[in-house]
Amino acid sequence: MPLPFALPPAPAAAEPTWPQLWRQPAFRVRLLSILALLLALGAAIPRFFAFIQARPGVVLPDPVLAWLPAHDVSWLTFGAIYLSIAVAVVHLVPRPRLLLRALWGYGLLHGFRLLTLWLLPLEPPTGLVLLHDPLVDNLFYASATPITKDLFFSAHTATVLLLYLTVQHPALRRGLLLAGALIGLLVMVQHAHYTYDVLAAPAFAGLSAWLARRVARY
Repeated sequence: MPLPFALPPAPAAAEPTWPQLWRQPAFRVRLLSILALLLALGAAIPRFFAFIQARPGVVLPDPVLAWLPAHDVSWLTFGAIYLSIAVAVVHLVPRPRLLLRALWGYGLLHGFRLLTLWLLPLEPPTGLVLLHDPLVDNLFYASATPITKDLFFSAHTATVLLLYLTVQHPALRRGLLLAGALIGLLVMVQHAHYTYDVLAAPAFAGLSAWLARRVARY
C-alpha cells in the first residue's frame, strides 16, 4: 500500500523528436554516415554475391534437415519478413534515436555477414527448394543464376531479431521475437539454410545491436 506522502512516479522521458535531434551535429553525422554506408553496401552486394555463387564450397552434414522434409514456403516466409519490417519501420520512423540505432545495427549485421560469407564458402543444403523473394530477386540480385550460397548466417532471421532488440514497445517486441523464430523455422523447412545458419543468427543480431548502441551515441 503506498504511503500517503509518497511522491507520484516521475513521468517517462519524452522521446526526442526529429527537429530536436537534427539540430545536433553528432546526430546528423551518424545518420548521414550510415545512410552512405548502406548505399555503398547495396552497390557492392551484387558483385560480391556473384563471387560467392561462383566459388566452390562444402556441403555440411545437418541431421535436422535430414529429418525435416523440404517444402516451398516462400510466400509465408517473406510475408512474415516484410510484415515484421513494415510494422517495425512504422514504429521507428517517429523515434529517430531508435531508428538511427536500427540503421547502424542493420549495417553492422550485413558487414558481419559479408565477412562470414567470405570466410566460410558453403554449398547449399541437400534438398534445397529455392526461395523466391519478390523484392530482392527483382531489385538487387537480378541474375540468370539464383543466389543459393549466401548461407552463414541467416540474414532473414537475424534482421527480424535485430528489430526485436531495437524497438521498445513490449507487444511489438514479442511479435518480432515470434516472427524471428518462425522465419528461422521456415527457411529450414525450405532447406534454404543449414540449422547452423539459423542458430548463429541471434548471436550476430545481438552483437550488431550491442555495437549499434555504442556507435549511434551522440
